[in-house]
Amino acid sequence: MSREKRVNILYKCKKCIFPLFSLIFISLLSACQPAGLSPKERWQHANGSAYTAQISDDASLSVVSSMHHGISLWDLNNDALKYTWYQQQNTADNLVLLTDISADNSYVMSASKKDFALWNTKTGQSAGYWKVRNSSIRDIAVSNEGKYLLIGKGNGTVVHVTLATGRRLEFLGHKNTEYSIEDGIPAAGYKINSVDLLPNGRIAISGANDYIAYVWDTLSGQVIYQFNHPSRITKVALDSNARYAFTADSKKSAYIWDLKTGKLVSKLQHNKRQSVFSTVRFSADGTLLLTGAPSSAVSLWQVATGKRINDWRVTPKEGTRPTGSVVHSVAFRDNSQIITESSSGYAELWQIKP
Repeated sequence: MSREKRVNILYKCKKCIFPLFSLIFISLLSACQPAGLSPKERWQHANGSAYTAQISDDASLSVVSSMHHGISLWDLNNDALKYTWYQQQNTADNLVLLTDISADNSYVMSASKKDFALWNTKTGQSAGYWKVRNSSIRDIAVSNEGKYLLIGKGNGTVVHVTLATGRRLEFLGHKNTEYSIEDGIPAAGYKINSVDLLPNGRIAISGANDYIAYVWDTLSGQVIYQFNHPSRITKVALDSNARYAFTADSKKSAYIWDLKTGKLVSKLQHNKRQSVFSTVRFSADGTLLLTGAPSSAVSLWQVATGKRINDWRVTPKEGTRPTGSVVHSVAFRDNSQIITESSSGYAELWQIKP
């Protein structure tokens, strides 16, 4: 691939082609895996490690942030690179650690610890760039048409931004009176670890080190539901069709909740004492849940019962010790296939049913 200039504009690139040695390695690796558990297809989306990645709800797009390629937007249906973006000019390293794609595929949001940006997926143009003060960015989410942005911060606040008007609502449910040091600055509040937003931007969910996940109204800031856990919340997610909420903590508790009633639907049935989830996605029909973990594991669950149906392990990065990859994102392509993006720089297609 031609060398990319580090400027804050985008350009279209030709599809990357695997070197011969990579294809040989992949073939050997697939041959060693159990039948039916190897990926049907694999595409390289980063030559080095991927800092983060996000697959769209319909599994047609993915955005990948890596050291050597900036922020790359991929067409997964054709394995084609659409755009490459750089969040900051004249910066030696890409520092984007968080990404999200709106449910309607119209916008990508990206963030480093201190700034965030919005990108139009149709034109490839930047829709804005902003900096945050007094605290670091811990997680992000974007609504349909890029109308609303959600930013979870290290000082315990979650900020909901309406782009058209500039309105900012700060959710303070995770704030407390005890002071901690965050990036060398005293901060009152529990660190936010995970946030999510419904496609229309009206309902948000946030989880923090206070052992609580809140579902709240983004117009009023009022709490709708409070879900308590026995340890710090590490992952929250909302079903795009507004049926379910997912919450998980740093030990072994992971729950699916009814978003209309706030009642428990199921608890994921797993035996690993320190199971932590890095990504979560509900199926379009609402019957299945797909999870990824920092341990390379991808699992499929029944929503109604919390039972695990199947497991896979994403391909580790070549030459790493110990071997393993963080699963950054998972998505359902249809009722029989799923797609994953991991820190190894690979996107992989898996068969749900033989």
